[in-house]
Amino acid sequence: MNADHRKSNFLSALLGALAIAIPFGGLAAGGVFDFDDESASAPVTATAPAAEEDPAADDSAEESESAGARAATDVSALYARVSKGVVSVETLTAAGGGSGSGFVLDEDGYILTNEHVVEDARSVRVRFTEGAPVTARVVGSDVSSDLALLKIDPDDHPLRPLRLGSSKTLKVGQPAIAIGSPFRLAGTLTTGVISAVGRPIESPNNFTIDDAIQTDAAINPGNSGGPLLDAAGRVIGINAQIASSSGSNDGVGFAIAVDTAKEILPALREGREIKRPYLGVSTGDPRTGTGALVARVIPGGPAADAGLRTGDRIVAIGGREVAQSADVSGVITDRKPGDKVDIRVRRSGAERTLRVTLGTRPESGA
Repeated sequence: MNADHRKSNFLSALLGALAIAIPFGGLAAGGVFDFDDESASAPVTATAPAAEEDPAADDSAEESESAGARAATDVSALYARVSKGVVSVETLTAAGGGSGSGFVLDEDGYILTNEHVVEDARSVRVRFTEGAPVTARVVGSDVSSDLALLKIDPDDHPLRPLRLGSSKTLKVGQPAIAIGSPFRLAGTLTTGVISAVGRPIESPNNFTIDDAIQTDAAINPGNSGGPLLDAAGRVIGINAQIASSSGSNDGVGFAIAVDTAKEILPALREGREIKRPYLGVSTGDPRTGTGALVARVIPGGPAADAGLRTGDRIVAIGGREVAQSADVSGVITDRKPGDKVDIRVRRSGAERTLRVTLGTRPESGA
């Protein structure tokens, strides 16, 4: 499938509420604006920066609470420490150009960003907070996770790598800080909280990215590929999408979890294609009760070969009870092509178990 066709399918799939962060200069469709940016990090503690900022702080509970409040509202010290590791990403394509954000991973010159920021780029360069732009090359990319790895010559600019945290222990209400280049305004910081965790969002090739982080920290066109940070300045996510009815930030942004990035970084560094398991169904949540309703079975796919039908209600998969549609992709994501998975479905009032041999995910889910 060519890139233009893939982009068309991707944009049409976004009509409704969810906008993926495509490079600034992108396209508004159906009242939804597309954007870019972000990265990942470790266990979060709102009071971690306080010891650095307040030498007089002691171990009392009262002072600890006060320090935590400052950490959530005054992030000037954090910004001074990490902003030099965040870059603007500028691309040239056959259709023009675009921009997004990214951040430095290590002193070897690797930089993480979104795949949709550099898709079809003929040339890429990154711009730090100071100095001339630096030429970059795309080392690896993965459209299914919307992540791409860039490489610059480490001798071209002093590098300040950001620390990667973990997204496993994040809690709703913890501070969230985004840094990037919205509307080409480099080095912009916005703050908020983690609004939800474990959100499924759509990738540019119409598959599901699991475990995304929802935040009310303002994310706008140009933020894509930039880092979402915890209160200690560790990357917990890569900013990627917003849900909007206004064409700009409505306080509902999404970042790809840093743990998702960690899983595929070795493959991206080696430029390897990432092969993922494929079931071949589209599911939705039922109006009543639990389970996942099969809305579509892809002809010739693994599910079709196993006998799944449109209208089946999946109640268990791989030995795990299915409470909602997201549970299906969650189980499949943890498997690999060729694995056999038992799926229990309810059809016409009776239950039956079907065994599916998972395939390899195609280029597009359209």
